[in-house]
Amino acid sequence: MAAAGAVSGKIIYEQEGVYIHSSLGKTNDQDSLISGILRVLEKDAEVIVDWRPLDDAIDSSSILYAGKDSSSVVEWTQAPKERAHRVAEHLNSYEAEWDMVNTVSFKKKPHTNGDAPSHRNGKSKWSFLFSLTDLKSIKQNKEGMGWSYLVFCLKDDVVLPALHFHQGDSRLLIDSLEKYVALCESPQDKRILLVNCQNKSLSQSFENLLDEPAYGIIQKIKKDPYTATMVGFSKVTNYIFDSLRGSDPSVHQRPPSEMADFLSDAIPGLKINQQEEPGFEVITKIDLGERPVVQRREPVSLEEWTKNVDSEGRILNVDNMKQMIFRGGLSHALRKQAWKFLLGYFPWDSTKEERTQLQKQKTDEYFRMKLQWKSVSEEQEKRNSRLRDYRSLIEKDVNRTDRTNKFYEGQDNPGLILLHDILMTYCMYDFDLGYVQGMSDLLSPLLYVMENEVDAFWCFASYMDQMHQNFEEQMQGMKTQLIQLSTLLRLLDSGFCSYLESQDSGYLYFCFRWLLIRFKREFSFLDILRLWEVMWTELPCKNFHLLLCCAILESEKQQIMEKHYGFNEILKHINELSMKIDVEDVLCKAEAISLQMVKCKELPQAVCEILGLQDSEVTTPDSDNGEDENVGMTICPPSAFQSNSLPVLTASGGRDDNPTEIPVSPNVSRLTPA
Repeated sequence: MAAAGAVSGKIIYEQEGVYIHSSLGKTNDQDSLISGILRVLEKDAEVIVDWRPLDDAIDSSSILYAGKDSSSVVEWTQAPKERAHRVAEHLNSYEAEWDMVNTVSFKKKPHTNGDAPSHRNGKSKWSFLFSLTDLKSIKQNKEGMGWSYLVFCLKDDVVLPALHFHQGDSRLLIDSLEKYVALCESPQDKRILLVNCQNKSLSQSFENLLDEPAYGIIQKIKKDPYTATMVGFSKVTNYIFDSLRGSDPSVHQRPPSEMADFLSDAIPGLKINQQEEPGFEVITKIDLGERPVVQRREPVSLEEWTKNVDSEGRILNVDNMKQMIFRGGLSHALRKQAWKFLLGYFPWDSTKEERTQLQKQKTDEYFRMKLQWKSVSEEQEKRNSRLRDYRSLIEKDVNRTDRTNKFYEGQDNPGLILLHDILMTYCMYDFDLGYVQGMSDLLSPLLYVMENEVDAFWCFASYMDQMHQNFEEQMQGMKTQLIQLSTLLRLLDSGFCSYLESQDSGYLYFCFRWLLIRFKREFSFLDILRLWEVMWTELPCKNFHLLLCCAILESEKQQIMEKHYGFNEILKHINELSMKIDVEDVLCKAEAISLQMVKCKELPQAVCEILGLQDSEVTTPDSDNGEDENVGMTICPPSAFQSNSLPVLTASGGRDDNPTEIPVSPNVSRLTPA
């Protein structure tokens, strides 16, 4: 990836008086202390750590550099003469170093011997620079033991010379690096900071969710899959494939399963469609029949809601109310009240007086938890690294969550203070999970609607009960959902699945962000309010959000296949759908898919389990009588929704004032979990 022209790097950190002690035992040796300058620079989303002696006569041919490619093997070597010549031309500029980094060719570390490269002079041989993506760990000195120093260890255990900070402030460097990578103490040695440890690498997932270019994405997927799949793919280039293929044109043909192997290594246990798995049902091509036309209605109005409330405040006919919410959502004036029921904060059968008492109880409980972190002194927090980490992540996230929304825009916004306080209090509520970046995305719409700190907290806690597995270290929730999504998509369109697999995309990684934060970054803020309240009805089946994924992918299938998109084009295309998806159209298509599956007489057991459907001996809506022709079949009950006379939306998004009734068998009960 050669640099085009002179490009200056942005200096993130700079410190003079950083020494290498080349010969600690020889105090008379003039080279025993080599003074240098340490910089951290950013260029094209690549972060470089650079140290060089404060010596203008440096021999640029001896500057060390680290190469990198998908194999993650690093070798320190001398710059070739042609590079040295170019470096010498710009001896005092950063363009020299950046050119060298960007044009470095990768060489695997030789296994025949461990001889280090030779150098002509004492000082310049210590100069080095490396990409932050190659950093494995940082070793610190024991507290109170002389000058502070740091030792960088790269991948494949390449250890660089210790850097001694004679003027102190080594912590500032660590703070600068933590803006780009997650660091945590090694369980074996607290002096060692490990890069991208699992819990904190998960927290880094949303660092630049939409903005980070996909430079080095293959390496990132292999090294840190959680973070890698969260980056924005809007700037994906063929560099991805180039880094896999190398510079030799004769090897430009990738092995078909190369990407699958990378992802399989990255997330053990995530095996999707690559081979038959023991204990799993093999889904062959099944005729699902004709897909029904689905229409949507107007949002539930305040008047409709009020008609379904008795004199003591109980909600009447809860199932019917959920059906109406599923089919049309809620008018905004209703959301503050109805969301508390949908999320389980208020029981559906509670009276108004019972809810008032519950709110008083929950208010006391909330402020007791809030007081726990509010009362922690600065001295106490210095001895509580987890609380410090949670606070740091929350403060960072809050300052960039939905800032274009008027509820959160501007400086010193009270909405931001509430976001911060609720998230900190949640750390007291669930200290094991604490805070992971991305959780602020789930809270923001809740606080916007509730306009109340306590109510927003308890709604958020209920939502997190549903989403908890998405944020756990082992990623089990995400693995399961990706496998389930693949199963559903294969049933709907095995040809499309085969095409995705042929492009190393069978793992559906491009859906990762959709699932992790329930489409929060894919739809506009107001559309997310509609989408979430529909999903919270838990209708028409379990895992309806997976059918929403299927509906979106089905809409994009033609373009992806006709234009022969490859791996990086698919990632780029899916990412660029953000804010361009019609929420009502997707809801129509997803419900139509659920009805189509319901009518299928031989739906695979694996699919029934995913959608929470029971094996039933029922009569399908299009059966003429109640004969037992379906006995023994796995029948998924059709939607229990009845249309009504209110205006509806057709699948194309248009309104229809004379909707067609969707027939429903009287023998069919509401879908129940398996």
